[in-house]
Amino acid sequence: MSITYEPVVTTSVAKQIAEQISQSILDGRLKADDRLPTEHELAHQFAVSRPTIREALKRLAAQNLIRSRRGPTGGTFVNRLSEEEVRDNLTTAVTLLVSLGAFDLHQIIEARHELEVMCGRLAAERRENSHLDAMAAEIEIQTDPNLSDEEFCASDVRFHRALVDASGNPVLQFLMCAVIEALQPVENMVIFRYRDRAKIISQHKRILKAITARNPQKTEEKISRQMHYLRAQFALAQQEWEDKHSAEMTSED
Repeated sequence: MSITYEPVVTTSVAKQIAEQISQSILDGRLKADDRLPTEHELAHQFAVSRPTIREALKRLAAQNLIRSRRGPTGGTFVNRLSEEEVRDNLTTAVTLLVSLGAFDLHQIIEARHELEVMCGRLAAERRENSHLDAMAAEIEIQTDPNLSDEEFCASDVRFHRALVDASGNPVLQFLMCAVIEALQPVENMVIFRYRDRAKIISQHKRILKAITARNPQKTEEKISRQMHYLRAQFALAQQEWEDKHSAEMTSED
């Protein structure tokens, strides 16, 4: 009896090929919208089979580095990523790392504290009226007593995003997108039952007042005060979890 087997793909080789092409994109030898050689040409250049090349291209497509187009003018092209797409990819990656336990909440709050203080200092110097209006609008939303916990947390994220935008530094805005969009919601999810909404709103008002007055030192102080408050609430949440876990272990014994 004759048995037909599919060609074997050497994954490690495909990975190495994908990394070489990726490096060519990162160092600028391949630019956005450049067309890659055909599968046949790449197989010849790397001295491998076409299935191995296909596996390498699948890896690059999964990283959103390349795209394929059919037709007479088709082929495989280097992707032109927008800043929004890159931010989304970064946020997704950070969210995944958090879910895998790569960061604990102490590290998240510490990183957020240091970075947000820097953004706050710059915001006090560079803010525009549109930034102040955005933060004030979120504070107004937060004062609604009928706001759900999820809606309050979402408004909290938007307030701090507006603060970061007011820094006027695109690099900090990009880096902070992971903190604001991915890490802060995790932080909120853990401590929302322990924090006092009125306290958070009051802290937001003080931060906004300091930024409005263009007072960098006062802004740093008010942001730090909120971060210390959040750390204290996390400590309460953690203690309650440990007490509950200890009680469960005792009852099992």
